[in-house]
Formats: sequence, structure tokens, C-alpha cells
Amino acid sequence: MRIAITQRVEQVPGYEERRDCLDQRWTSLMEGLGIDLLPIPNGLQSPASWLERQAVAGLILSGGNDLCHLPNATNTSAERDFTERELLAKAKELRLPVMGVCRGMQALNHFLGGTLAPVTGHVNCMHTVHGRAETQEPFLAYSSVNSFHGWGVHPGNLAENLLAQVWAEDGTIEAFVHAHLPWMAIMWHPERPSSNTLYDAKLIRQFFFGKDTPCA
Repeated sequence: MRIAITQRVEQVPGYEERRDCLDQRWTSLMEGLGIDLLPIPNGLQSPASWLERQAVAGLILSGGNDLCHLPNATNTSAERDFTERELLAKAKELRLPVMGVCRGMQALNHFLGGTLAPVTGHVNCMHTVHGRAETQEPFLAYSSVNSFHGWGVHPGNLAENLLAQVWAEDGTIEAFVHAHLPWMAIMWHPERPSSNTLYDAKLIRQFFFGKDTPCA
């Protein structure tokens, strides 16, 4: 299975370059699940046309970079914001499975009309999470997650048709699914070390393959 994945943008000091970057741990994680990753360039004039030409089975919005519209945003990338908006519009048209991770969850919520709010106690730490009666089975196993974000989604900020699945102790939403589209998002990073390796693998396999065992 081939899945396209977005990349963060970094300006390297001393060079007049803006570089697309992807943590190598993404490759290790997805290769083990039977998924070939296709990194998406941020300099495309028509990301939507590019996505359609690749004939991929799904899309991942990865972490990194603040969204440009946020107050006092840092390490922003207007070209990445553009790329992901175009990709999501095409994915919606094609009903392509989309998984958002951290910034990817923020971007999904913003694209669908939701908003974000500053949060504290969510940067470079592990924190507890919980489900509720409406939580779907793949998410019920999570009791703590890694966390690297300064902006979050409160229940009142959630876009229409998004269904919260996991909550932090401060009430912010840590995962959601779309009521009608095959879209899902999480605020934690499955590619980074945590105690949730098996849970993350099951979640990703079930989302893209529709089952708990990998398909090569």
C-alpha cells in the first residue's frame, strides 16, 4: 500500500534554502506495517493534481510547523499551509482516507471550520488521556500519550461532523474521527517513542487496511 505524507518546512541557517523534512522514524514505522510512504513536496503549484496522479491509497498530514493564521505563530510555512489545504480539498473530493498527526489534526480541524486555542502542559511530555462512552474501540486502549503541541482543540472549537474520541485531563480533544468521511486525527506522535507502540500499530492498520494485521 502506498500512502502520501506531508513534510515540515525548515529554513536552514547559512543557506538560502527552505527544506522539506520528514522524521526517518516515519519510514521505519510504516514499513513495518506494510505501507510505502510517498513524501509530498511543498513547492508544488498544484498539490491536488499531484495527489491525484500518484493514485495513493491514503494521506497522512504529519507534525511540525505552526499554522500561519495562529497568533504569534513560530516556524511557519505558508507553502505548507497551501499544500495541505489543496490536498484536503482533493482528498475530500476523492473520499481518500486521511490521518492527521499533531499539526495534522490542527490542520484538519481548521480546514473543516474549527478553531484552535493555546494549551499548557502539552509540550515535550507524556500526559494522561481517557475515552468516554462514545469512544470507538481502537482508541479505548490509550491511557497516556506523548505530547508536543502548544495549540489544542477544546470541545467548543471542534468543527462540524467531527466526533471526539480521546480527551486529555484538561478537557482538550486528543483524537477525533469524521462522521462521514474516512478521516481520523490524533494529537500524539506514533513515530516517536512511547509505551503505545502496539496500540498505534493497531490503530493505523485498522484505519488504512480495515483490520489488525498488516498487509504487504
